[in-house]
Amino acid sequence: MTADYVLRRIALFLAVAFVAATLNFFLLRAGLRPGGENVQFPGVYAAKYGSDKPLWRHYVNFLGDTARMDFGKSVANYPTPVSKMLMAAIPWSIALLGTATLISFIVGSLSGALLEWGKAPIWLRGIFPAFFTFSAVPFYLMGLILLYVFAFRLYWLPLFGGYSVEVVPEFTIAFCVDVLKHALLPALSIVMSQIGFWALGMRSMMVTTQGEDFMVQAETKGLRGSSIFFRYALRNALLPQTTQLAVTLGHVISGAILVEIVFSYPGVGMVLFNAIRTFDFFVLQGVTFMLIMTIAFAMLVIDLIYPLLDPRVSYTKV
Repeated sequence: MTADYVLRRIALFLAVAFVAATLNFFLLRAGLRPGGENVQFPGVYAAKYGSDKPLWRHYVNFLGDTARMDFGKSVANYPTPVSKMLMAAIPWSIALLGTATLISFIVGSLSGALLEWGKAPIWLRGIFPAFFTFSAVPFYLMGLILLYVFAFRLYWLPLFGGYSVEVVPEFTIAFCVDVLKHALLPALSIVMSQIGFWALGMRSMMVTTQGEDFMVQAETKGLRGSSIFFRYALRNALLPQTTQLAVTLGHVISGAILVEIVFSYPGVGMVLFNAIRTFDFFVLQGVTFMLIMTIAFAMLVIDLIYPLLDPRVSYTKV
């Protein structure tokens, strides 16, 4: 990988940020000026978004504010800054989405590889047809089913929220256990809907490794079956899965947002939902920009680390 390629990828990432900020600016003004009429902005927003300055000046100021992650103040929760609301919600979403995606990716990919390899346990072969069916179920619908069964009917897990009302938010074992109980159903709804998807993809990729020269060579060397599976078959089949992980991240994020709404989980999804209900344009543009940049950053990271995962991939000029 050359420094020139890295710089070009970073430049593309910054271009995505510029386009996202530009779209946010014009959509914001279209929302605040119904029908394109030259109306006055209310109260405290007049100086920043009013008509006392030319459009280009507002545009430049908006880009500068966005670069500093300053999305203004929430209309519905004035004078709370939007950035403060996002910073309070992002850790919840990262913990939920990151953990659930990692578990579903690892378990699904490994299970799919074992199923195609023919060494999967009987119980795994028995239960995985159900997970293949679950892969067609949206996250939020799976969440509603789990919510009805385990919270509403069996009373095993909480109905909603990130932690119990009577629990004081502090870094203690009791609080962590309570947070884990509240996060279990939202995370499980994502995992159950994703495991089958990753397993199907891995099964398809494992088929392509069968009969390859490196597989034949490994077998002729007399290597153990486990070594051939992990070092040759699984390692090579996992590379396209890693790329697919970045490509499907947008779908995963959007699904996780809906899951947060179903469970009233205090993440970015609930912030977005409340902003839509109250027509809080500044929160909407902050959440939208953050989601776009999250997906773009994930694509950038995957693109840069891919040569480290597969030495055959090279971005140097021939």
